[in-house]
Amino acid sequence: MNTEYVVLVNEQDQELGIEEKITAHKLGLLHRAFSVFVYRKIADTVEFLLQQRHQNKYHCGGLWTNTCCSHPRLGEDIILAGQRRLKEEMSIDLPLKNVGSFQYHAIFDNGLSEHELDHVLVGEYDPSQSVILNPDEAQAYRWVSCEQLMEELSLHAKNYTPWFKLALNLVLEGLCINS
Repeated sequence: MNTEYVVLVNEQDQELGIEEKITAHKLGLLHRAFSVFVYRKIADTVEFLLQQRHQNKYHCGGLWTNTCCSHPRLGEDIILAGQRRLKEEMSIDLPLKNVGSFQYHAIFDNGLSEHELDHVLVGEYDPSQSVILNPDEAQAYRWVSCEQLMEELSLHAKNYTPWFKLALNLVLEGLCINS
């Protein structure tokens, strides 16, 4: 198994170096990440493609989240990194656009944390493609309308990853959807 690294950054997203991924998550080091949201329009409704993280993920296993998320490699363009992971996790290949970024720090029961400067990437679904999950990454997926998603988040926020609502807010602003 190859060692995975994350790109350490400061609060202005300037690169400071790299660190082994699990070490960065143990120490809570700020690093660059991205969250991809794929959406589709059906009549007047916008639906988002969500994935349920695999139960055995190193944190947040079994929780629902955006279409995919990960970390770019050193020197890798954030859009290209998002497209790479979208293909690897969901077998979808489509153009993405960056709608903004935010920083958060979440601490988990297992001693790991996420301290990320997270770039939010959005792409419109191409219905000619099939969603095929990478079983190491996700155990399920579903399409959810914006209205249903808002209701679920207000009633069952604990079923979602800690970064999900923060990222979703940028998506809704970027797509000019009222939440």
